[in-house]
Amino acid sequence: MTDLNPENPSPETAPEVKRTFFGYMRTYFLTGLVISAPVLITFYMVFLVVGALDNLFRPFIPVAYRPETYLPFNIPGTGVVLALLLLTLVGWLTANLLGRSLINFSDRLISKMPVVGSVYSALRQIFKAAVRQDASSFSQVALIEYPRKGLYCVAFVTKNADKRVRDGAHGADLVAVFLPTTPNPTSGFLLFVPREDLVILDMSVEEGARLVISAGLSDEEE
Repeated sequence: MTDLNPENPSPETAPEVKRTFFGYMRTYFLTGLVISAPVLITFYMVFLVVGALDNLFRPFIPVAYRPETYLPFNIPGTGVVLALLLLTLVGWLTANLLGRSLINFSDRLISKMPVVGSVYSALRQIFKAAVRQDASSFSQVALIEYPRKGLYCVAFVTKNADKRVRDGAHGADLVAVFLPTTPNPTSGFLLFVPREDLVILDMSVEEGARLVISAGLSDEEE
């Protein structure tokens, strides 16, 4: 039987939407913006970082070793090379007993400073967590009900809650999760969630981060 409902026309009777010249131009502009904006912003941020490192480390490079001394133009990146060498040297020094002793001494010294010690300890923990390669560092993506029942948020599982936290929660089996904000996933909240309230997703951490950054617009298969 033919459906004569005007509010639900069949594909054969549905009117064809004609696109105007400005409609095509708008589509092409938005497509170009989606393709070009991430590339331009990425290169702009790289140039900012390279420029900042050059300005910071170039004064320590002797004039005789600077490329602009022999070339009629400046080559960016000399400060980046020096920064990489210095970081590698610091890592090599901390690999031996003397270097570890110096690092431990400086840690204790800075940690005892008011205000500065708290900032330093927090930053050190963040960087240590960021370069960890074991499976317990943001190994899973989960859904939690937040900020109320019926609303779900994407969170990253960190590890089992500290024993002192579990004792404070009357022995509850809690899991530490990081709840990121959109579109900046580097900020967020540390939550301790009962294990049974976690819904583990079949999703990698990278996919979860893209989902948060794109505000749910990432092109992942459903």
